[in-house]
Amino acid sequence: MNDLIPVTIVTGFLGSGKTTLLGNLIKARQNRRLALLINEFGEVAIDGVLMRDSADGDAHICIHDFPYGLIAYGDDERFVPTLLAIAERRAQVDHVLVETSGLALPTAVMELLQTPELAQHFILDATLAVVDTPLLLVDEFDGDPAQTGPQAAVADLFEQQLEYADVVVLNKIDDLDDDALLAAETRVRARAPKVRFLELAYQAKLDSRLALGLRLHQPTLPAQGHRFTPIASMPTDNARPLSNQGLVDGHAHSGLAKHSHGLATHKHFHEQDPGWLSFVLRSPDPQQPEALKTALTETAKAEPLLRIKGFILTGNKEDALLVQGVRTRMVISDYTSKKPAQASEIVFIGYHLDRKKVAALLSRLTETQWQ
Repeated sequence: MNDLIPVTIVTGFLGSGKTTLLGNLIKARQNRRLALLINEFGEVAIDGVLMRDSADGDAHICIHDFPYGLIAYGDDERFVPTLLAIAERRAQVDHVLVETSGLALPTAVMELLQTPELAQHFILDATLAVVDTPLLLVDEFDGDPAQTGPQAAVADLFEQQLEYADVVVLNKIDDLDDDALLAAETRVRARAPKVRFLELAYQAKLDSRLALGLRLHQPTLPAQGHRFTPIASMPTDNARPLSNQGLVDGHAHSGLAKHSHGLATHKHFHEQDPGWLSFVLRSPDPQQPEALKTALTETAKAEPLLRIKGFILTGNKEDALLVQGVRTRMVISDYTSKKPAQASEIVFIGYHLDRKKVAALLSRLTETQWQ
């Protein structure tokens, strides 16, 4: 049997910093030839643009965009063919990275990787869940999943993303002290006690040795006779095998039966709760960055808006600015790699959002036209 191609799933709630972390990770890929599948819950591929900028034209990094929808979910007809095409050029690919939408569960990808069609080519290496640590510490992911409403929906999805993770990455931690980091770790462990490892990502950077090649899952082919399990640390010269190898199984998702508790979860979540919405607003008018930043902040306070991202035009037709927002935190920065477009374009994601209300509010606050 040919060597299986390892697949790392990167999950995490809206705005956790998955794309930035992945961008830094591929810069430190240590000569690995990578294929990346980038999924966004919106019709415009903002993250794909950012990832290609990080790749900087490297021929050994191939990026596939999956905009507007949820990767590997029931109506995704591209996931399996894309992976099979990657398998066809096995000699040019060392590792596959799948970035799920911030509104997706990793179980959808995990399930398809174990189908006979894909299991003969691929193996799950690890699932990483990226966490917006400051939001975790101020209880923004707390709520009763049994209730209804935005906070309960956020809490439900966040809990499940952690539940199916092997590694949790605490991101956006640069301004946090040791006590805050310890508190964040305690909160993660309370929610997901079976997570294998917790890692810290200062400046959204993670050592590739902590993310790629972890080999936390065994091959899923039924004919495979051997069982591989992770060990807690590297063995010493005098180390002997444990008499009970089950002690090192950890949170093993080591076969289809191990996954079965989560296979229907990703379908149920979005079928039963269609309140998550995404839309794009565009404006042909030049924007004043500070005025727009204030307007977006006020809009996020007034509407159940959780994520904002896009590019805007100013009076200088040569410039494009990148807009990134998580709830009421807004950042607008220069982005010279983006070619100027004909209009500003921003993706809005939230819970039971009203497109007309958001467009009207943004138009009034910026004194420009948004539609």
